[in-house]
Amino acid sequence: MDYLKEYKRWTELCNGKDQDVEDELKAISGDDAKIEDAFYRDLAFGTGGLRGVIGAGTNRMNVYTVAKASQGLANYVVKKYPQSDRRIAVSRDSRIKSDVFARVAASVFAANGIDVYIYEDIMPTPCLSFATRELKCAAGVMITASHNPSKYNGYKVYGDDGCQITTEAAAEILKEIESLDIFSDVKTVDFSIAGTKDEAVSIDAQDAGRTGSIYWIGAEIYTSFTEKVKSQSVLSGDDQVDRNVAIVYSPLNGTGLKPVTRALKESGYTNITVVKEQEAPDGNFPTCPYPNPEIKEAMALGMEYAKRENADLLLATDPDCDRVGIAVKDSKGEYQLLSGNETGMLLLDYIASQRQKNGTMPADPVMVKTIVTIDMAERIAEHYGIRTVNVLTGFKFIGEQIGRLEKEGHPESYVFGFEESYGYLSGSYVRDKDAVDGAFLICEMFSYYKTKGISLLDKLNELYKEYGYCLNTLHSYQFEGSAGFDKMQRIMQQFRVDSYKGQLKGANEPCDAPAQHEATALSSFGSKAITELLDYKPGLQGLPKSDVLKYLLADHCSVVIRPSGTEPKLKAYISISAASLSEAQAIESKVAAELQDRMK
Repeated sequence: MDYLKEYKRWTELCNGKDQDVEDELKAISGDDAKIEDAFYRDLAFGTGGLRGVIGAGTNRMNVYTVAKASQGLANYVVKKYPQSDRRIAVSRDSRIKSDVFARVAASVFAANGIDVYIYEDIMPTPCLSFATRELKCAAGVMITASHNPSKYNGYKVYGDDGCQITTEAAAEILKEIESLDIFSDVKTVDFSIAGTKDEAVSIDAQDAGRTGSIYWIGAEIYTSFTEKVKSQSVLSGDDQVDRNVAIVYSPLNGTGLKPVTRALKESGYTNITVVKEQEAPDGNFPTCPYPNPEIKEAMALGMEYAKRENADLLLATDPDCDRVGIAVKDSKGEYQLLSGNETGMLLLDYIASQRQKNGTMPADPVMVKTIVTIDMAERIAEHYGIRTVNVLTGFKFIGEQIGRLEKEGHPESYVFGFEESYGYLSGSYVRDKDAVDGAFLICEMFSYYKTKGISLLDKLNELYKEYGYCLNTLHSYQFEGSAGFDKMQRIMQQFRVDSYKGQLKGANEPCDAPAQHEATALSSFGSKAITELLDYKPGLQGLPKSDVLKYLLADHCSVVIRPSGTEPKLKAYISISAASLSEAQAIESKVAAELQDRMK
């Protein structure tokens, strides 16, 4: 792309749809570096839709890039679905311009003869997935950048199954988007609400060419979602549980406040203190610049509240409420954050043990996890006779497995799915991770064990004692701008070159690009020999092609390296099994140091 030519075109054709865009175009005039970063490429569209920094340019989230993506999706829906099935559900979180982008998307869909169902208020990602399925929509769109900092926003696309779009669908939609001129090929109408979902008119084939209508999604959809969440309880009628546990909850200025507290309060959890500074929706995230419950700093204010209130349990959900993090008190009265892997293993064991006790375990139970999620979960699942299915990183692949079970006629086989990045789901009513469900089950699990005098840390240590200690860590390496993007590609390629030079088992595919420097044989990480390389780039184990490397190491250890699908960074997941925490930490630090050297 000729970025200077495109910049000039934008300055001439932007037509007052967003004054912020026009102001920024003027502000970067003469600054080639800023112009290049904003216009050197189109914002990438993939299975996660769009995600990027809010601002002016083809590589930014703005009303023009959102409208173009919406036109591409509209073209796809028109080609794939008859007129009577052309419906799209839309939701948004609390981020900057989420309301603007949601209205822009809805206006484009309506201009293309597609009816739109949109939530009037901010709603979590799982509520979008639920509405897409419940209202039998051809697609769904969630305006969110999930847990990214405030300068980001995004556009997640869902299929008619309520799952994020498949790789194949993303490719088809991308083809439609790429065929469009961002200014001349996008249809739009004024945003105007025709009524509620119940007032939607019946459409038939002879209405082709009509302008679509935009309807509010009625309260009954939200209520139905809440009931589905509460139905995920695995307690029996004989279980005596004290629900008067002291809970501190933070929605991190996002969408979780109403749905999380409603599900909990309607289930008997009324001793809930909300973190006041993080209660109201606010896309600036003033007290948590990186609103991700995986990050200790995002949980800091909640920890202060927990100490002040002497809470039993701290919960925090990210802005679009599909991830939940927790902290609990240790034996000294100090609060300890649990990782996504630790919480996931606890939930898996709790759900499995309760189902086994109550006789509700299905005939062929299945647990689904991503390849970067703790391998110890497989040993827990095996203990209960549950089959594990491993999928690529991204909860959409877990959702696809639920859909596969449904098509095979036994959706009840799905018992639980989780990923290390704080995403959990116990039912098939949605096809994405659900922090409302996660928070509900965590509170139930916590209360159940507390009634029996068992803390979650006690239970976690019991699992480690039974299955062996396992330490999982995540290291991220930032690479900004176009130069950073190129460097990430070179680093991934160098890992492959060095791995193949090391003649590893599984490393027999030819490299697809020349090495940037002389290959250095890679045969171990730290003190652990590499026993096998799993390279998912050409496709592996029936999974889609993906730029991911997984190194299996001696003694049930592993390293996974992949580019982030949503941020300009490489991620490395280190899993170390050892006799104790201290031994695992010593090995992990050596592995991390070697990875750091290779990221330079």
